Amino acid sequence: MSALELDPDLAHAEYRSTELRAPKRAPLVVPMGEVEKTGPLYGPTDVDPSEADLTRQAHGEPLGERIIVTGRVLNGDGTPVPNVLVEIWQANAAGRYAHQGDQHPAPLDANFHGAGRCVTDARGEYRFVSIKPGAYPWRNHHNAWRPAHIHFSLFGRNFTERLITQMYFPGDPLFALDPIFNSVPAEGRDLMVSTFDIEVTEPEWALGYRWDIVLRGQRATPMER
Repeated sequence: MSALELDPDLAHAEYRSTELRAPKRAPLVVPMGEVEKTGPLYGPTDVDPSEADLTRQAHGEPLGERIIVTGRVLNGDGTPVPNVLVEIWQANAAGRYAHQGDQHPAPLDANFHGAGRCVTDARGEYRFVSIKPGAYPWRNHHNAWRPAHIHFSLFGRNFTERLITQMYFPGDPLFALDPIFNSVPAEGRDLMVSTFDIEVTEPEWALGYRWDIVLRGQRATPMER
């Protein structure tokens, strides 16, 4: 099975909003100009290392379970991909985003903004410190709840090279009930689930999770394309 066959369909009946936003016609091919092909470029000087610690975005400590999320960005043959801009965004420990569009009655956390970024190093590695997000309700169907997850965005050499996906946590009981998770073919769902790693865990401070992102090949991470 190819990587594209593991990606979610643009229209998935159980994921109701895709009925309105999925394209009804074949996409048009728009030729790229020099701006799209050559810039912008990202590198270590463009991103401050502190942006990868989501627990240091304000003056106080955020509430919730502190976590470390790390892994590698890899090609299909296992070679690392350096200098990839990795961005994440997520809900807080109560399952609420720091965004005006999220109005469900869970508390906001003034010390947690829920977004960060870093650039992969020469080994293709990324690392974030954050708070484990909570599950939250959404109005897709009756009593619908999203499993805890973190959104990932990866940029290549320019804005035309962007991939978006979601990372989940192991053993979540909401997996079987979530239309977004299940829009990915069964063979690809485990590729979106991180692994608890005691070696990444730091004593008396944070639990560690490892999640590699594979860009190509049969084990490519499912993406929103």
